[in-house]
Amino acid sequence: MDLKDHFFKLELKTDPIIDDTTLRDGIQMPGLAAKPKAAVKIAQLLSEAGVERIELFHYQKPDKKAAQLIHERKIDIRVAGWCRAVKEDIDSALQCGFKEVGISHPVSYIHFKAKWPEKTIEQILANVAEVVEYAAKTHGLRTFVHGEDSTRADWEFEKKFINTVAQAGAECYRICDTVGIGLSDANAPLPNGIPAKVKSIKRETKISSIEIHAHDDFGNAVENTMAAVRAASGVWDKIYVSTTYLGIGERAGNAETEKVLMNLYLHYGIKKFEGKTQKLKLIADYIGKATGYVVPPNKAIVGDYGFAHESGIHTHGVLSDPSTYEPYPPELVGNTRRLTIGKQSGKGIIKHKITEITGKAPDDAALLAVVEKVKEIYENGRKASLKEEEFKKILQGLNLLQA
Repeated sequence: MDLKDHFFKLELKTDPIIDDTTLRDGIQMPGLAAKPKAAVKIAQLLSEAGVERIELFHYQKPDKKAAQLIHERKIDIRVAGWCRAVKEDIDSALQCGFKEVGISHPVSYIHFKAKWPEKTIEQILANVAEVVEYAAKTHGLRTFVHGEDSTRADWEFEKKFINTVAQAGAECYRICDTVGIGLSDANAPLPNGIPAKVKSIKRETKISSIEIHAHDDFGNAVENTMAAVRAASGVWDKIYVSTTYLGIGERAGNAETEKVLMNLYLHYGIKKFEGKTQKLKLIADYIGKATGYVVPPNKAIVGDYGFAHESGIHTHGVLSDPSTYEPYPPELVGNTRRLTIGKQSGKGIIKHKITEITGKAPDDAALLAVVEKVKEIYENGRKASLKEEEFKKILQGLNLLQA
């Protein structure tokens, strides 16, 4: 398969920078955690896949240890500490050796009324400005500001907020689609129109960089992330894309690092990912084991069944030409083609598996006997695909394979 036949057809006039927050937002998912040494390994693997910046917690002892080890390893990746808009968090980040921070702060009235009903807008802005200046100007930290609930914020206030933090020393503003209601449509208006937001921030504020952080409550996190990248093309010289591997995170999770990376590489020809995509499946498997997350087998790109074929129509096509039902070779992402025997399997795949296991093609009678035996198993209520050993036992029972 020549990838150029179907991919690399579009181009971007902006530099998309993947800013993975698996070790911050990702492990906020209930039941997940990563030990310090595992966090180091994850950071190393992400770097090898082309991720340029990661974000960490640094409040509990394991998090501090992870930050320390990552800094000591000198991994080729930018490492940022996640902070609230309080000086104590900045001090913690400094103690952990971070050179850059992300300061998270709400920008919607919904959050202000719920969290600080006693504070005026002026007081809120003054506090944010003070903390950003403390981080950026007093201590020289590269400072991002995360506009929590940006897609439900009043634009006139948000514009003032962005200009305030820019003047205080922030270099980047993160659009946070906190409850996943962002819209990718170029005609969608503010506040939840993602392209409109990306362009309005450039046109009406003085911040020097922008980032998109999309949640997946409507299943649109990857779409909204890519919409932000497209909107930034020709408008911003670069755009940070905040993602988590496998989309792990609170509630429905985030835009998946691996999906955004593959979209950027294959559809838009972002060459810095070339030769690095082969790590994607390995990273998924490691993160699953390290955090306790069970990777869905049908997960796009990195799931065990991402390139699995069982039904007769599909297996017949793949045996003739894998491109019939695969958009790209599984090896491109470090995955494996799997041809399985199950309820939907036809003679073609069963003949192929017999030949693969025994080393010779079966005659018509032998093939029919195996087909009937498989059919019998599924008529008796079997649902799962047959494991290799189970299929071998069928062949042994019909004297087609020695025990």
